[in-house]
Amino acid sequence: MLRAQGISYRNCDGVSRRNFLQVGAPLLGVGLAELLRRDALATSSPVPSKKSLIVFWTHGGLSQQDTYDMKPHAPAEYRGMYNPIATAVPGLDVCERFPVQAKVMDRMALVRSVHHENGIHAPSAHWMQTGYFGPTLARIAAQKPSFGSVISRSLGAINPQLPAYVTVPKSEAFGYQNAVYLGKTYNPFEVGGDPNAKDFKVPNLTLPDGLTVNSVASRRRLLKTFDTFRQDVDQSGVAEGLDAFKTKALEMVAGDQVRDAFDISQEDPLLRDQYGRHQYGQSALLARRLIEAGTRCVTVNTGYWDHHDEIEQGLETHLPPLDQAIGTLIEDLDQRGMLQDTMVYCAGEFGRTPLMNGHAGRDHWANCFTVMFAGGGTQGGRVIGSSEKFGGGVKDRLTTPLDVLATIYHALGIPLDTHYEDSTGRPISIVGSGQPIHELF
Repeated sequence: MLRAQGISYRNCDGVSRRNFLQVGAPLLGVGLAELLRRDALATSSPVPSKKSLIVFWTHGGLSQQDTYDMKPHAPAEYRGMYNPIATAVPGLDVCERFPVQAKVMDRMALVRSVHHENGIHAPSAHWMQTGYFGPTLARIAAQKPSFGSVISRSLGAINPQLPAYVTVPKSEAFGYQNAVYLGKTYNPFEVGGDPNAKDFKVPNLTLPDGLTVNSVASRRRLLKTFDTFRQDVDQSGVAEGLDAFKTKALEMVAGDQVRDAFDISQEDPLLRDQYGRHQYGQSALLARRLIEAGTRCVTVNTGYWDHHDEIEQGLETHLPPLDQAIGTLIEDLDQRGMLQDTMVYCAGEFGRTPLMNGHAGRDHWANCFTVMFAGGGTQGGRVIGSSEKFGGGVKDRLTTPLDVLATIYHALGIPLDTHYEDSTGRPISIVGSGQPIHELF
């Protein structure tokens, strides 16, 4: 917290040296300044593209059989409770709870043949977030950086005033949305609140009570005025109070550009209604605002989809708001001329079992499941790969998590031969053996 009073000598403006040295870390926190370090490092090399990514992460595992890969002719215990509906693409049907996405399916593509070999949440989330199998229940720590952190490290933000990688409302995926050996400066900036809340504020961009933007601007001027104290500060052990990135963080908090990007209240109420007055919808709208302002990657974490029991009850809660959020976002991006440069991606750590269990639910299933892409240079109205008759396995075009991430990196313009050193100094490929799903482009 900024101190208004203190001891030690004062300058002619009446501000003590001690109080000045307290500007920075207590108000802004290490995380915000580290985001700025990250962007400075990432943008020290030419940025190869202006492409961005919005992710809908279905934490716990979205049921492909009840959404994007329905089996209407299968026995009841496989096909589930929903009926398919026609979409804007002849012959391509989706769940009846996806009417908004059905209208924009000509701009969406489905990959129905994703496969990996683990049915446990944490290791599977790590696999889909990083491309690599790693953690087990006995060794749960993350071992590779998330694709959001790789994007942040490789490209930085389009607008250096904005954080490159943001999670809404917070990071999920069992802790695997972080940077690991890339360094914590490439961890996501967590919004920390529900954008649908009436009093929504971003804690890391909220000034303490009694402090105004104007007073912050005054303190920014003081940073320049007291630059001669730098040597003394270093000796006193609080050098970070005058760190250049802390200074930049102060400007980020005070700057209208950043604060406006997060201020969802500036949107037309009618457009907010179209997105849906729920967490999914307003998170998607916030994601669009951030991408429009210059953030590179936004992940919208959409609650918990682990429906072992009474899956219909669970999906009735999740499917309508997810549909409204994704469908409206794609239409909004398209109307704004942003869809070609903004990839939209929806996935979870795995799918759900084709066969309903005895509790009217579906269990974990990694043998064959679906992910969705739109925009970012992909061709809409396409289905890549297919599942077997009842959805148990991949029928054709087996696709791995590394292939999925290679597709994202390719779309964003990140060279697929990129390697980053792990904690031992060993260079690790961001895609390994993965190859882009070229049929999408």
